[in-house]
Amino acid sequence: MSAGQIAALIAAIAFVVLVVLLAIPLLKLGRTLDEATVAIRKAHEGSAPLLVDAHTTLNSVNTQLERVDGITSNAKTVTSNVSVLTSLFTATLGGPLVRAAAFSYGLNKAIKARRAGRDGGAHSRGRRRGRAT
Repeated sequence: MSAGQIAALIAAIAFVVLVVLLAIPLLKLGRTLDEATVAIRKAHEGSAPLLVDAHTTLNSVNTQLERVDGITSNAKTVTSNVSVLTSLFTATLGGPLVRAAAFSYGLNKAIKARRAGRDGGAHSRGRRRGRAT
């Protein structure tokens, strides 16, 4: 064996060692990818029932929202009817009621003033008499 053949043999052995050292991480990486593939497959299988349940829930929510929409439209109609009735009441009975209340208030004040005038007048006459004597 010549020196060139020995160098080639050493280089070949070094290359085999290098290939073996690189093959170990590649095999581990392959196992990791296999495990990741299995995990993704399980996640995919487990997500199908979740998506079906989510679809059912969304359908139920949509049904409830349609009901709420009907309720709010009815409430809007009732509110507008109450507003119209309030306007009608104010226009027809509001003015006369205000006038009647003002009249009764004025009448009450007049009666109280007249009573105070009678009591106060007699009392003030008595004072005048007392002063004169």
